Amino acid sequence: MSDDLYELGDPIVDGKAPAGPIEDRWTTRKFEAKQINPANKRKKKIIIIGTGLAGGSAGATLGEAGYHVQQFCFQDSPRRAHSIAAQGGINAAKNYRNDGDSVYRLFYETVKGGDFRSRESNVYRLADISRNIIDQCVAQGVPFAREYGGLLDNRSFGGTQVSRDGSTRAARRASSSSSAPTRR
Repeated sequence: MSDDLYELGDPIVDGKAPAGPIEDRWTTRKFEAKQINPANKRKKKIIIIGTGLAGGSAGATLGEAGYHVQQFCFQDSPRRAHSIAAQGGINAAKNYRNDGDSVYRLFYETVKGGDFRSRESNVYRLADISRNIIDQCVAQGVPFAREYGGLLDNRSFGGTQVSRDGSTRAARRASSSSSAPTRR
């Protein structure tokens, strides 16, 4: 009976991902990529749309590397970017609370949360560099919520099995005030 409901298709293949173990794919890709001569970097013009955390850090990094960068935003001001205005959370395998968090565990939960439809090479790379992304955001001045000892405050949020969601102070106040009883 179940054979009539669906048809089995070909497996999803990431054609641009290098072959080999998933842990080594990004290293292999970086090694096989063509390099740009430093003298030619000034001749390249890179346009970045967006001035949030990702666009801003990409523009700064490429500008430091010697490229000519032009950056545009749709908002009235670059400060109204979604990553600045949303003040949500970000997951990273920092393992602050020694609850067994790891890059592989974050990778598995992310793939599972996407109903196994994501490109696993990209998800593994994101899980692998998630710790560095948090450190970069802290260096850029993102106001994450902190514990009394000064460490970043984490919570189990969004279906994760461990406490790895770091959010900003404003997001914490909003979520705690919405769950608190109101007085009339």
